[in-house]
Amino acid sequence: MIAVKQRYFEDYRVGESFEFGSYAVTESEIIEFATRYDPQPFHVDRRAGEESHFGGLVASGWMTAGALMRMLVDDFISPLSSMGSPGVDELRWLVPVRPGDRLRARVTILAARRSESKPDRGSLQVLQEALNQNGEIVLSMRGWGIYKLRAP
Repeated sequence: MIAVKQRYFEDYRVGESFEFGSYAVTESEIIEFATRYDPQPFHVDRRAGEESHFGGLVASGWMTAGALMRMLVDDFISPLSSMGSPGVDELRWLVPVRPGDRLRARVTILAARRSESKPDRGSLQVLQEALNQNGEIVLSMRGWGIYKLRAP
């Protein structure tokens, strides 16, 4: 079997699922990220978080997406063949992420199609999920990645 980070487009199979990564969420990172990019009270202040409907400080969904992206780059996306992505669809934040959570990633290949106009590449539709230490899906999104073919 070919290592995930060594794969080209034709090495992926629809229905395949991969789990990987480990990302420790800290209170300081939650506050630092939110202070800069998403300064809602329940993201930047522990007391405000406790008084909110969340009952405690929670990470910005955008920080969670960034953590998932980091795990994807570290453990999934092939530097040999990845050509980027035209975007994501159906981004959902399903469970709040809190200080002390440990996240992991799961990617499932939903569809694969070769480009008709550019014979050196193909697109993979993937379901990308971040799960916490309890196995709860905290974030999900569907998207497309463009990958080089090994042999166009």
